[in-house]
Formats: sequence, C-alpha cells, structure tokens
Amino acid sequence: MSVYDFKVKAQNGDEVALADYRGKVLLIVNTATGCGFTSQYEELQALYEEFHARGLEILDFPCNQFGAQAPGSDEEIHTFCTGRFGITFPQFAKIDVNGENAIPLYRWLTANTSFAGFGKSPMAMILSGVVKKNDKDYKNNGNIKWNFTKFLIDRNGEIVARFEPTDMKKLKAAIEGCL
Repeated sequence: MSVYDFKVKAQNGDEVALADYRGKVLLIVNTATGCGFTSQYEELQALYEEFHARGLEILDFPCNQFGAQAPGSDEEIHTFCTGRFGITFPQFAKIDVNGENAIPLYRWLTANTSFAGFGKSPMAMILSGVVKKNDKDYKNNGNIKWNFTKFLIDRNGEIVARFEPTDMKKLKAAIEGCL
C-alpha cells in the first residue's frame, strides 16, 4: 500500500486521487488556524516556493480535533491562510485525523509511523503536558498528537519520516534528500 491508494476531498467536496501526485515528493500536514504553531504556515509556504519546481507538493488538511483551533468553514480557513500567510499549496477539506471519523489516509499514516517525541524545547514541554491530559499513553501510540504534524512521502508514495509540530529544523534537509 502507498499514499497513491487513497482519495481525499478537496475544499469544494470533489474527490481527489492522491495518485494524481505520483512522482512528487509530498509533505502531508494537519493544520489549524488558531494554534500556537499557525505561524508555521509561513515556513511551509517558504519551503513550497523553494522546492515546488523540483517536485514538492504540500497537502494541507485542516483539522479541528486539537483544542478546537480550526473552527471555521473550509472557505473561511482558506481565506485566512491565503490572506494572512499567502499560501499557494493545495488545501483540502477539514478532516479528522484520529478516532472513528479519521479519514483512511490518516489511519494509514498513523498505523505506519510512531511518535518520536516533541523534543526538549520549552514549547515541547508545554505540549507534552497538554497532550498527556487527553492521552496518558501518548508516547506509545501513533496517533496524531497536535496540529502541524507532518508526514514526508517520497516519489514512490512511501512514508519517509514523521515530524511532530515542534520539529521544523530537520524538515528542510529531509525534503532535499527526497528531491
């Protein structure tokens, strides 16, 4: 199984086959517009501008499961992201990434990766405490822990790496390695 076996919904409700992205390097990210990590949209857009011509696609999936930090409609979220951060990468319909309503793509991503920790920054320590309140066993399962978790997919549709929201430093080098 690979990422190309999945279909997702565009913001307008149309079905999009991820096979349409065959041969591209994909960065799949669950996002939120009212999160402490929302400023990562700037960094994601910068990566997109730098690497899109070489084959990078960033696939943005808004999600309201963590602190209800993506409360708007798909259109409101898109307007916010394009207006405030100038994003030009594809943004899909709002989804669930965990639980019984998680879309199949995210079930596959979380079943085939593990949580590697938030690191040791002050933000990582805060986030660990917040996540632990909702999932005491969070360190031992593949569930998405928070907004802006990223999955890097190679040109063959295989998962290369998972990046927690606190881990942006290694992301650029990993993308370059896939390109």
